[in-house]
Amino acid sequence: MHEFEWQRAVIKVGSALIAPDGQHCSGHYLLAIARFITASREQGKEVILVSSGSVAAGRGNIPIHHTPSIAEKQAMASIGQMQMMSNWSRFFDFPCAQLLLTYDDLHSRTRYVNIKNTLRELLNHQALPIVNENDTVAVNELKVGDNDNLGAYTALVAQADTLIICSDVDGLYDQDPRLNPDATLISEVSCIDESTFALAGGAGTKMGTGGMLTKLQAAQKCTQSGIQTLIVNGQKGEVFDQLLDGKIQGTRFVPVASRENARRQWLKHTLKSGGKIVIDSGAKTAILNKGASLLPSGIVDVMGTFSAGDAVTIEYQNHALAKGLALYNSSDLGSIKGIRSSKIESVLGYTSGEAVVHRDDMVLL
Repeated sequence: MHEFEWQRAVIKVGSALIAPDGQHCSGHYLLAIARFITASREQGKEVILVSSGSVAAGRGNIPIHHTPSIAEKQAMASIGQMQMMSNWSRFFDFPCAQLLLTYDDLHSRTRYVNIKNTLRELLNHQALPIVNENDTVAVNELKVGDNDNLGAYTALVAQADTLIICSDVDGLYDQDPRLNPDATLISEVSCIDESTFALAGGAGTKMGTGGMLTKLQAAQKCTQSGIQTLIVNGQKGEVFDQLLDGKIQGTRFVPVASRENARRQWLKHTLKSGGKIVIDSGAKTAILNKGASLLPSGIVDVMGTFSAGDAVTIEYQNHALAKGLALYNSSDLGSIKGIRSSKIESVLGYTSGEAVVHRDDMVLL
């Protein structure tokens, strides 16, 4: 078994664990996962849940004997989503928060930043975010389509260091364990390549849309961004007791870069700056020496035209100090430069928070 260290994790739980009979929610497999979440939070760690199962949970309330239409499935999801959230919340004595996302939400820059900020605030206030695909409105072309990949996108937007995918198998095997009793569990994968995908075989259970293939796709997305990924058996309570002890009973996919490096490279090299923010010496000291966010009071000038969520370069006396994502557009920044954060709302009529560029979204150059 490998040592397991983490600070912020996304845990993905599939339909087969939420609604084992394919008709109603059940707590049968969730108690051990809930215990793990509570104990981890007590250790000062942060957890986000990605939970499938709304369609399966609502199926029993819309009795039909034919293959359900899209509208019928969306009705099942609508009823089932309430039951699934209620099913989770009964295990916790802290607030649970619902986030329903579509593919569009994750690929729209503005909405992506909004999701990130919402997750950050929920974690700051000790709530448990529970994420699912918005099955009630999404059509196939706009769906992520499976919650393994939704789990990966959530881990990326949440800047998690770990994705834990709870499956109904122990992890990735060298052969299909359902067909070959001599199949061997692969405890660690350091590189996901074509030979790894060849081990994935066909689709998984008949309830979920995520077989091993989507789990590997999710692991690949995460590990390439410096996020370790685990596939574990969510039907075995002892798996989560082991994780609490820092031991992995399953397959660990090793991140190819440190989380900081992946994030630095993304901000530094991938995103083009839409403009410049010129700051004073006080803001320079706070950013360089205190790891602080950039506040409007430290801004001297705003150059270029950019939207909220665009990358900007932060400069002091013609030297580029940092690069980050602006929480306000260039026009609004021009209006609030030099003022205290508490006055943002009275000047603009709205606020996106006291920071202009949050330290989580900033990299020093």
